[in-house]
Amino acid sequence: MIQPWHGLIEQYRDFLPVSEKTPVITLNEGNTPLIKASHIHEVVQGEIDLYFKCEGANPSGSFKDRGMTMAISKAVEEGAKAVICASTGNTSASAAAYSARAGLGAIVIIPEGKIAMGKLAQAMIHGSMVIQIEGNFDDALKIVKELVARQNFALVNSLNPFRIEGQKTAAFEVCDQLGSAPKYHALPVGNAGNITAYWKGYGEYQSSGRIDGLPKMLGFQAAGAAPIVRGHPVGKPSTVATAIRIGNPASWKGAEAARDESGGVITDVTDKEILDAYAFIASKEGIFCEPASAASLAGVIKLSQRGFFSSGDTIVCTLTGHGLKDPDNAIQLSKQPLKVDAEISVIEDVLKGCCI
Repeated sequence: MIQPWHGLIEQYRDFLPVSEKTPVITLNEGNTPLIKASHIHEVVQGEIDLYFKCEGANPSGSFKDRGMTMAISKAVEEGAKAVICASTGNTSASAAAYSARAGLGAIVIIPEGKIAMGKLAQAMIHGSMVIQIEGNFDDALKIVKELVARQNFALVNSLNPFRIEGQKTAAFEVCDQLGSAPKYHALPVGNAGNITAYWKGYGEYQSSGRIDGLPKMLGFQAAGAAPIVRGHPVGKPSTVATAIRIGNPASWKGAEAARDESGGVITDVTDKEILDAYAFIASKEGIFCEPASAASLAGVIKLSQRGFFSSGDTIVCTLTGHGLKDPDNAIQLSKQPLKVDAEISVIEDVLKGCCI
């Protein structure tokens, strides 16, 4: 008999810091698809098996829901009346959704002009207080940390350890879906909480005897926002991939530990490489992700061109958010609609020589 899915806290309760006293605030997040790529040979050298972990299928459209169900559940358990976060978009959308579900107030501080409209719309419609500052994400996070020290707000950025606890469940799912850990796991790296969380999850699953081996972790930053690659914070990060436009990651040390302990790599990809991968995933694989998500595949393509992978390797690429989060880039990169008269003969002329 098929068991209904009740969210990741109930599914992986034994691996999470919750008790019977924890009020579970859930939107039935998790259980996202793991889809095998069917055209990857067109862009990646060698005979590899590549899978996309499609986190855009979460309720608010991104992987952030995994951490937020934990962060908000624990905030309610601890008696919080309001939560606060800094965000380039996805965190604010998720925090607003789960706070609404819990009946909590939510305050989100975002960089002015640096957030995709789809994400801003989510934060607004869920009823949170949205404050735009004249600065970048790092400025916003600094303000939030100071406010938490002075006011009775619960911080729900990835500095909150419960966020990492929730996000690690994606690694559990990958292993459950594949039947083992992949050889490599590739992720975009912005604030670096996700690569930190996946590595933690893989380690716990191995310790529990659920898997035998561990993957090598591959992290990819945008070239204009690559502090870990450069070895120092970036004062004015710049990239089309707004979700990873972060110059001083909160989980910097965790990301380096994931790289070093797994024998993996953290490197950068250009905006062109990100957008090329973004278009490929949509047009060839039928999966619409936001630009930052495509950094994972862009990095795999780049490494494959250097002969990094071997035949038979299994690679999982996390696609962190749905494409509708950032529709402007999709429209700009796509062929524009044809405008013609509403006559069948005109349309037939247009269709001559097309693919149908």
